[in-house]
Amino acid sequence: MEEVAGLTWSQPTRGVLMIEHLPSDWRDAILVGRMLTKDGPTPVVVSGGRVRDVSRHAATVSQLLNGWNVDVPAGADLGPLEAFAFERSYPAARETRLLSPFDLQCIKASGVTFAISAMERVIEERCRGDASKAQGLRDNLRDRIGADIRSVKPGSDAARKLKAALISDGLWSQYLEVAIGPDAEIFTKAPTLSTVGWGDWIGVRADSAWNNPEPEIVLAVDSAGRILGASLGNDVNLRDIEGRSALLLGKAKDNNASCAIGPFIRMFDGRFTLDDVRSAVVRLEIDGPEGFRLEGQSSMSQISRDPVELVGQTIGKHHAYPDGFALFLGTMFAPIVDRGTPGQGFTHRNGDVVRVSAEKLGVLENKVTTCDQAPTWGFGIADLMRNLARRGLLNS
Repeated sequence: MEEVAGLTWSQPTRGVLMIEHLPSDWRDAILVGRMLTKDGPTPVVVSGGRVRDVSRHAATVSQLLNGWNVDVPAGADLGPLEAFAFERSYPAARETRLLSPFDLQCIKASGVTFAISAMERVIEERCRGDASKAQGLRDNLRDRIGADIRSVKPGSDAARKLKAALISDGLWSQYLEVAIGPDAEIFTKAPTLSTVGWGDWIGVRADSAWNNPEPEIVLAVDSAGRILGASLGNDVNLRDIEGRSALLLGKAKDNNASCAIGPFIRMFDGRFTLDDVRSAVVRLEIDGPEGFRLEGQSSMSQISRDPVELVGQTIGKHHAYPDGFALFLGTMFAPIVDRGTPGQGFTHRNGDVVRVSAEKLGVLENKVTTCDQAPTWGFGIADLMRNLARRGLLNS
């Protein structure tokens, strides 16, 4: 047991240094995160390569971001980041680890923001969740409408004309409505405090036979709608469940341990801006227990709606978020490589290690299990308030 600046924690014995999972220029980055200690969840800021406990300045990350300005808040110096050894939660949860960097913020997500994603959602819908029918539909739809979707700006006159033509041909879909129509798909992905962080288990429902990761960039937005920084996320998708009906989106998306974010929020400054998000390349790696490996990458430059537009469609006169929100920007990943039976495509297996990465945001790593076997989410808002009150942090 060790105590620094009044903060007590037990260093893990089989730690994994986080340096390999940090942004390439992490020493020059400003990173915001949450660390689980013996005392409870603690907001930290990494600046100049050093970790600072800022809980006396802001008890939650939500409070920290709502009051964020150009000056990094002072905090108790816990030492250089490279001295920390954060252990993965598998095979068992650890007392000291990184948490998801968001706490009281609402977890929102935007869907069908890439042309290939729109195609795959239409395929799911027409397959009614049956993966064996996907490839034939994929070939047909790609040839008939794929190029058209990529070439139009959502909500434009050209998009309206394309919609009319697709309706006439019997090819229209509710997914195409949000892909090229004026209104983006914005939904609530997960409850407050339910997201998991770097090194945690991520859950897929045991009754899903067709699913995949969704590697995305996640924006950190405060209550005034300011876009303050970005992180990495995995918005797990159950293709068979959503494919049966779009009204099952809640069951397909909001499940135990089904949303991962991390390792940190990188704050915007002179070295990292929204333009870096717009040009980022997001990479995906999956290593399966049977030796299966999948790699891919996508460019945010192919997104159909600018991040500012997506934030504007999330917060405004119709929607307020007093604690701020996290916003997943969508993905173009929908793995279609056959993992086993030809024609069945990709689906997760227990034990898959999933890595989502981007050069200036680091690496988010999680291991797949079923939702019913993942550690149960049992620390809610009331628990956090009691913990902060016990630590004397509610008046910070």
